[in-house]
Amino acid sequence: MLRTILLVVLALLLAGVAYVASRPSSFVISRSAVVLAPPEAVFALLNDFHQWSRWSPYEKLDPNMKRTFDGPASGPGASYAWSGNGDVGEGSMKILDARDPRWVTIDLEFTKPFRTKNQTTFTLLPLEGGTRVIWSMKGENGFVGKAMSLFVEMDALVGKDFEQGLANLDKAARNVD
Repeated sequence: MLRTILLVVLALLLAGVAYVASRPSSFVISRSAVVLAPPEAVFALLNDFHQWSRWSPYEKLDPNMKRTFDGPASGPGASYAWSGNGDVGEGSMKILDARDPRWVTIDLEFTKPFRTKNQTTFTLLPLEGGTRVIWSMKGENGFVGKAMSLFVEMDALVGKDFEQGLANLDKAARNVD
């Protein structure tokens, strides 16, 4: 009887591991919004990490967050590292590519609460009277990420932050407080 129970538990465990392993190995989270400012004004806020405190939703989560900047003031090679409370964790960003006023691509690495490396891109599309900004993040899911995706809908969770950030970006680009 005990052997049968152990075999059933083992079979369920193996089925669970197989199911987690079958989850997607990559992800993309993307949101877009119209910012009522020219692409050049939006680009200036994205291409300079010193400006992120004006619009990034993550900057407001920990007023005591420690920040360091390295490399050029803006553009490729500019980097930003932070260490904060449990809401913001610890990590760094580095601008990989920037084409004024069309896009900014950033290497994003978290070290706490868990290690992950993603790529974030802001694409700017000129419109009459403004700019469509597309904020996207893509990355790879390891086994732990796949398991977490069973319980936490990352697109909805991070997507809300992107939506708030884009709304903040609109206000900052128009200098509206």
